[in-house]
Amino acid sequence: MEYPVGQFGSGRCSEQDLDEMQRVVGGTEARAHAWPSQISLQSYSNGKWHHTCGGSLIQRNWVMTAAHCVDSNWNFRVVAGDHNLYRSDGSEQFFSLSKIIIHPSWNRDKVSGGYDIALLRLSSYATLNSYVQLAVLPPEGSILPDNYPCYVTGWGRTSHNGQLSSVLLQAYLPVVDHQICSSRSYWGSTVKKTMVCAGGDGIRSGCKGDSGGPLNCEVNGRYQVHGVASFVYKKDCNTKYKPTVFTRVSAYISWMKGVSCLASNFLRSKTSNRSARLRAGTELQPWQRARAGEPGSSPSKSRNGSAGRRRRYGATPPLPQKQIP
Repeated sequence: MEYPVGQFGSGRCSEQDLDEMQRVVGGTEARAHAWPSQISLQSYSNGKWHHTCGGSLIQRNWVMTAAHCVDSNWNFRVVAGDHNLYRSDGSEQFFSLSKIIIHPSWNRDKVSGGYDIALLRLSSYATLNSYVQLAVLPPEGSILPDNYPCYVTGWGRTSHNGQLSSVLLQAYLPVVDHQICSSRSYWGSTVKKTMVCAGGDGIRSGCKGDSGGPLNCEVNGRYQVHGVASFVYKKDCNTKYKPTVFTRVSAYISWMKGVSCLASNFLRSKTSNRSARLRAGTELQPWQRARAGEPGSSPSKSRNGSAGRRRRYGATPPLPQKQIP
């Protein structure tokens, strides 16, 4: 689509100018399992599982992703420990979802409004090993300075109309600070303070299919996930002065802690109550629940030239030999 000149000059973008992300553009293949907290979120259709979005394993049974990835009624699964989507290496772990929790302020009709974050509770616990590790999250409220070196990772397409990548890709995206990213020559008022911008050199970017995936930034010798891939410029993801926009993870630490804490307390409460019923001899067996007409008595089927400051893009910094946090 054409970008209206008036909107460009005003530093504002309409929702039609935003595109949820599906690919890494200008990236290279990551070393196998170099990003062990990266997961593939997959949806089921036509008898097959298809890569849909990325995400990060933040606890053994919790994944962080983008809200727009899971605000539909699809059947999802999570694959951890993967590198080549079309080849089994024996390192993969597969999980169905027991709960999807989308931020309550998310509005699917206004991506630029923010709150594009969701937590997925896995039906079982991941086994941590050299292929699967937990992501390191930043301290609450932390903000990286302009031009800080980071990487976006994902299995998305490598060109505008290309195919999904079979292997995990990575692309160097330095941070663009909020003052620059919200200037009229960049994203203007579309970008909020709860977001983080990265890239914008017109060569490398995230795009569709990378949605929900991480912005990985090395801090004090460890990679932290500072962003959740959210949106890009719809006309072309790697448009100069239109950096990839991520949900800023450090703005949602308290919300995530609250969600996982409430869920854990709920599960402990259910376990405690069941133990008490067992001790009291009042726990019903499945056949007794069926006779009593209680829920759970029968199995259910799961459902399938610029006014802003000019930026300098130097050489890509070398990746550490070992990136596992």
